[in-house]
Amino acid sequence: MAVNPLIGPEIFAMRSDFTALSIHAEFVRNGPSDAYSVDLLRTACSELDAAPWAEDHLNSWRDAYRAFGAKPQRTPCSAEALRKRAQRDHALPAVNAVVDLYNALSVRYALPIGGEDAVLYDGAPTLVQASGDELFDTISEGEAKIEKVDRGEVIWRDAQGVTCRRWNWRQGTRTRISESSTSMWFVLERLDPMPVQSLLEAGAKLIDGLRRLSPEIHATQRFLDQDTYVNQRQTR
Repeated sequence: MAVNPLIGPEIFAMRSDFTALSIHAEFVRNGPSDAYSVDLLRTACSELDAAPWAEDHLNSWRDAYRAFGAKPQRTPCSAEALRKRAQRDHALPAVNAVVDLYNALSVRYALPIGGEDAVLYDGAPTLVQASGDELFDTISEGEAKIEKVDRGEVIWRDAQGVTCRRWNWRQGTRTRISESSTSMWFVLERLDPMPVQSLLEAGAKLIDGLRRLSPEIHATQRFLDQDTYVNQRQTR
């Protein structure tokens, strides 16, 4: 079944430049981190300055976080958190082959990328501002924990609850990609001034990396910006 994300109108009202590339990949064979995926992470850490717009793009995400009341210095977007870790440690931790792949691309492009097990999603991924009564499953000090999110916080959610807090800050545990995952949904999230062509390039490299693992994968993409998303909704 295709994954068709939904975006609340308040998101584009907040950031009209928000653009997402949604990729659904089926028949993926994930596995443990290997020499190839570890080398992807190592190379990405050595190319932190490859994108001339990287810092300005992260600044845009900081502004987006402030717009809904978050403090980016305490809870940075996922791309900035990875970048800071790469700068500090000159390395990134290996998780599994697929997660290593999209983490490396996130660092290389200064681009928030989320990866989810599509089978574990309950309904469509939906990007909205929270009402404040949604539940989020996470790990705190090694223990499973359920949190309520802040009212007005930008969240990805499904019918069961929040899957990612503060737009793209922290992923929940319920829908994470594991080595046994075979159907996966990815979202690559861009703001100005990152070139749209670079967003599409990162998506193409993600699909190429998945095909290295599983030549038989079936991947579908949806490009979502304010104009195309609104037009698609109006013609349904």
